Amino acid sequence: MNKASRLSWIIAGVVMSAASPLIQAGTIVGKSDQSSEQALDERSEQIKLRSDYVRKNYSKFEYRIPMRDGKHLFTAVYIPNDASASKRYPMLMQRTPYSVGPYGSSQYKRFLGATADYEKEGFIFVFQDVRGTTMSEGDYVNMRPQIDKKSKTDFDESTDTYDTIDWLIKNIPNNNGKIGQWGISYPGFYTSAGAIDSHPALKAISPQAPIADWFRGDDMHRNGAFNLQMAFGFFSGFAKPRPVPTDADKDKPFDYGTPDGYQFFIDLGALSNANPKYFKNAIPYWNEIAQHPNYDSYWQSHNLLPHLKNIKAAVLTVGGWYDTEDLYGPLQTYKAIEKLNPGISNTLVIGPWTHGGWTRSDGDKVGDANFGFKTAMSYQPVEFAFFKYHLKGGDKPNLPEAWMFETGANRWRGFDAWPPKNVAPKSLYFHANGKLDFSAPDDKSDNAAFDEYISDPAKPVPYTTEISTRWSSQYVAADQRFASRRPDVVSYQTEILERDVTLAGPLTADLFVSTTGTDADFVVKLIDVNPAEMTTPEGEINRGAQQTLVRGEPFRARFRESFSSPKPFVPDQVTKVNFSINDVLHTFQRGHRIMVQIQSSWFPFIDRNPQTYVPNIFDAKDSDFIKATHKIYHIKGQASALQVQVLPALDD
Repeated sequence: MNKASRLSWIIAGVVMSAASPLIQAGTIVGKSDQSSEQALDERSEQIKLRSDYVRKNYSKFEYRIPMRDGKHLFTAVYIPNDASASKRYPMLMQRTPYSVGPYGSSQYKRFLGATADYEKEGFIFVFQDVRGTTMSEGDYVNMRPQIDKKSKTDFDESTDTYDTIDWLIKNIPNNNGKIGQWGISYPGFYTSAGAIDSHPALKAISPQAPIADWFRGDDMHRNGAFNLQMAFGFFSGFAKPRPVPTDADKDKPFDYGTPDGYQFFIDLGALSNANPKYFKNAIPYWNEIAQHPNYDSYWQSHNLLPHLKNIKAAVLTVGGWYDTEDLYGPLQTYKAIEKLNPGISNTLVIGPWTHGGWTRSDGDKVGDANFGFKTAMSYQPVEFAFFKYHLKGGDKPNLPEAWMFETGANRWRGFDAWPPKNVAPKSLYFHANGKLDFSAPDDKSDNAAFDEYISDPAKPVPYTTEISTRWSSQYVAADQRFASRRPDVVSYQTEILERDVTLAGPLTADLFVSTTGTDADFVVKLIDVNPAEMTTPEGEINRGAQQTLVRGEPFRARFRESFSSPKPFVPDQVTKVNFSINDVLHTFQRGHRIMVQIQSSWFPFIDRNPQTYVPNIFDAKDSDFIKATHKIYHIKGQASALQVQVLPALDD
């Protein structure tokens, strides 16, 4: 088998087991040096050994399971070959919109569990095409809303899961009456939804990078700002109309005609050009998004968080600090389950990972951040122990309420609540001359009321230096010096820290701004600045003065008062803009600096704001896009700041 064939085979196995096309195939792609070739060979051999084990030790069966409304969902079940009348196994289920293929009783998945431990331990593995996808009947709905059931035939994802479990328990031989469910990304959403009003046999769930709300924080929007690159690439090839069940793969990736995604989307122009230029109104969900630019009843009905009730199973919610797609989801899913289901076992794990990186990578580095060890190897046995305990009566895993990786210090920490109870709220205030400090400005300290910059939609700030049509998975920990040197990015930084400073929990941007336009976006980035001089081992990159991104979040400022009711700016009028930023657990070490950067574009990750207020940005024309001067104020009474939660030092 040549290298190209091996690579194709490996990618197929990785994507299959990730259960999401949003997870990229891995860092081995595109490398050709000797060490990478060796890693490729080793990975290939590992996959083959695992695939051979599955084929020899499991038997596959395919079923069409009836739902309460009469539709049938295609389900593949893998049963251990040593099953006997006296031996019982729990079931471990994954429901997915990405196909449970390969199809046919003689065609096997290469992997069945998250790691080989599951396959060797022995479970009955269940994979189901969700309603309306591939081989399952019915119509597909993205993030199908939960509904109040008024008749016995009313259905949603929770009832489809309930009906599936009920059928499995009654019909699959040699099961022990216990089921667990897990999934990454979209399958994480189906895991969360499946636990609502859960079946008594559902004993343990692990929603991993679960989607929760596609408008406020996950995937397709961030605080109302549209994730152009991800949504365009994803929906151009996903969930196209499918009249009848089929195992034919008709979804093909969009042909950009160039490797340069930044330039492609500049050339696209306004979002209103997408249909006449490319989609031709053949992408129904793109049209749905465009018809609902605000947080109206459409998006509210697709928010799963208020519905996470009556969950009886033990919960292990997992996410990654560097997940470019779904960090909001796991944080808010844990929070909602904790609030709405008092008394159940509910644990949160967040590590230094990209999307699905706890299973698909070693977890030793992301972007320009290196964590010093294979963090995924710390987590994987914990997840396995969680399912083994709840489904097979294994030893109880020694897990705190929240098991979180502290970036910067690069260590695991356990907490009895998240956010930690002992944090102290503080403000990092912006000052003149690019200074950042925990002290508020006063009349004497600042000799300028504001910093200003010109935001030009024709030359938006890139979110990454990578040349790619795919969204970057590495920008979240990338060196930001490329941005800080632009005139349309404002930077504030502290003096050199004399002691470690640990931030734990949510961040809040508290800005006083004005604009010469009538609309604007604001991107706030929290950055760890390395010492200017650092000892560098031979052969490694000198990272002196590196500006490593810790957290960044955009905000479409028309939603400053309400996500449901946007409001234009009054030109040149000072206006308060306040918005939430996803949690952090990061230590800025002694000798480092804390930096905050402000900018008004993050392209093409986020679509460009025309800076002329239009009721629906999806309907904006190219002529609506204008330059605007934005001002960030930092004087007494108009003190812009980043609100943070400071964790006491271990020696305090």
